[in-house]
Amino acid sequence: MSLVFCALFPAGHAIDSALSEAGLQQAEAAGRYLKDVRFSRVFVSDMLQAVQSFGIAEGRKVKELKEMAEAAGQTFPGFTPPNGETQEQVKQRVQEFLEKMLQQVGSERCRDGGQDGPLETCPVEGKPDNGLRDVPVHVLVVTHGALMCVAVRYFVEELGCCVPQGCDKAYMFSLSPNTGVCWFILTVKEEQQRFVLSGIRCVFVHRADHIKH
Repeated sequence: MSLVFCALFPAGHAIDSALSEAGLQQAEAAGRYLKDVRFSRVFVSDMLQAVQSFGIAEGRKVKELKEMAEAAGQTFPGFTPPNGETQEQVKQRVQEFLEKMLQQVGSERCRDGGQDGPLETCPVEGKPDNGLRDVPVHVLVVTHGALMCVAVRYFVEELGCCVPQGCDKAYMFSLSPNTGVCWFILTVKEEQQRFVLSGIRCVFVHRADHIKH
């Protein structure tokens, strides 16, 4: 199974506001970039829920949030604004989503009589599906970039996710550009009538080729 995260930032990179014209164009470019991938399921985060972790920072631009973090002597995106969720609370939501997703997708594959294909080990370059053609299930998650940061850190630090060759953790854990794409390969198995994660590796993170052209 492959899991694709696409980061969406609203107008001017503000928290919890409508996409700007430029943002809409970038979202359309991301759609064209991923158009040849047949996603089995798509999850789109409700921004009002996805960014509740920002507390009083909601409605502010990411630049302002970084300034708030600096003033508090903290790093961004690890900063917890006043009245906002802690990183641990956000991580718990990521865990709950991952569990729900595994059970839904696993049940659908089992019902359809499908079997996951072999895990590809070749690097992915160029088109997003290169090296992934033998992976039969693709899941797309569209969410806010800050939540995506927490998810990536959780995958690497707690689930033992393998990182791409030559990619350091500082870059892995950085904030993705608007409509930046992160791609993971998940190995799933069934145990005691539940679907559990048995392996995970990162194919690439923060890819934004579609908005550079």
